[in-house]
Amino acid sequence: MKARGGRTVRDLRRENRTAVLQRLYFDGPLSRFSLGPVTGLSSGSVSNVVSELVSEGLVEEAGSIDSSGGRPRTLLRVRARSGYLIGVDVGETRVRVELFDLALTELARVEQPLQAAGPRRTDRYDVDVVVGHLRAGIRQVLEQAGVAPELLLGVGVGVPGIVAVDPEDGAVVHGQTIGWDAVPLERLLRASRLLPRTVPYYIANGARTLGQAEMWFGAGRGAQSAAVVLFGSGVSACVVTDDTRSGRAVEWGHLTVRVQGRPCRCGALGCLEAYAGAEAVLQRWAEAGGRPPSDTDEETALAAMIAAAYPAPDATGGRPEPDATARRVLEETAEYLGAGLSDLINLFQPERILIGGWAGLQLGRSFLDTVAAHATAYSLRHPAGRVRIGLGMLGPDAVTVGAASLPLEAFFARGGRPHDTEPEGPSPAWRTALRARAAQ
Repeated sequence: MKARGGRTVRDLRRENRTAVLQRLYFDGPLSRFSLGPVTGLSSGSVSNVVSELVSEGLVEEAGSIDSSGGRPRTLLRVRARSGYLIGVDVGETRVRVELFDLALTELARVEQPLQAAGPRRTDRYDVDVVVGHLRAGIRQVLEQAGVAPELLLGVGVGVPGIVAVDPEDGAVVHGQTIGWDAVPLERLLRASRLLPRTVPYYIANGARTLGQAEMWFGAGRGAQSAAVVLFGSGVSACVVTDDTRSGRAVEWGHLTVRVQGRPCRCGALGCLEAYAGAEAVLQRWAEAGGRPPSDTDEETALAAMIAAAYPAPDATGGRPEPDATARRVLEETAEYLGAGLSDLINLFQPERILIGGWAGLQLGRSFLDTVAAHATAYSLRHPAGRVRIGLGMLGPDAVTVGAASLPLEAFFARGGRPHDTEPEGPSPAWRTALRARAAQ
């Protein structure tokens, strides 16, 4: 049956369920009376939708509040244990797998370090090794929490690189900087038959998952537009603007900042990542005569570099002599980052720029003001005067939280149905006739 605008009654019912679920999730607990104004639905529609959601175990009562002159109003909220989500971060130093309930409370976590097996950095991203970590991590978090695979609403995976969708293989990853050339990651995960076929995988660039996490739950809440920067071994960004509310990843780290400049791990010359990525910063320190700590991961080495450049007072209150080389490289890095942010400001004119990722959070504590000053100096005055530059709020786990939000987003879009299982009404006559003809 068609409704207005070409939508069916089924579409309208799903949209109503989505509206109620989202408002209860992001703004709840709320009463039935409060749901009307915030969803735009009539009191009858709210009552019908809430009754369905309560009967299905998706919504539960959460106390009551006094009303003006009437009976207390019952508060409602989304039931946290009505579904489960897995978020995965295929990062630069480790693979992290986390299991969450519907409220994104962490229930279990597994981490596996990525260690290079040979002289090239990309060796650590051997496809079979990474897929093995993913399969083992998914299995382990489910076992740790005692959650049956059938209860999963989906698995979200944040990866470095560009993600395309192939009709046969599903999500395919083009990770030039890590040596992945059209890796059919979704097909490889499905081949393990670890999860039921009804449990979907959602694979996206890690910057997009970080961006979604910060926009939904972190420093981006309330902004109409933002650029969220993922700064680790390399750099990338997610841009959220008025016409792309779900956000899209952009290969910001591979903008050219110096013609015929330093070689980037993507194979080009002069990319921003070749100057501002944590791996490049440590290399530049060593090339300038510094001594980065050996036999340690990049996170520890970068923290040591910052401590050397800006030493803390010793036990007597004195301050050791700073490493002038480390300081100079870090100050140059702040200018490169500021110049890179100016490109985002001029191109997209966001309200906010949020810096995240483990390296971004480390450097941001010391250099945020300097980076922001350089970004303003290199930008056009009007968009620079509107933007606010800050740090992400969700910490180093933001990519996994954002990855878990991908199946949550799809769950909302389905109106809370687990896996497109919404019952259909009677088939239209034309469909019944076609099926009968096909069976002849």
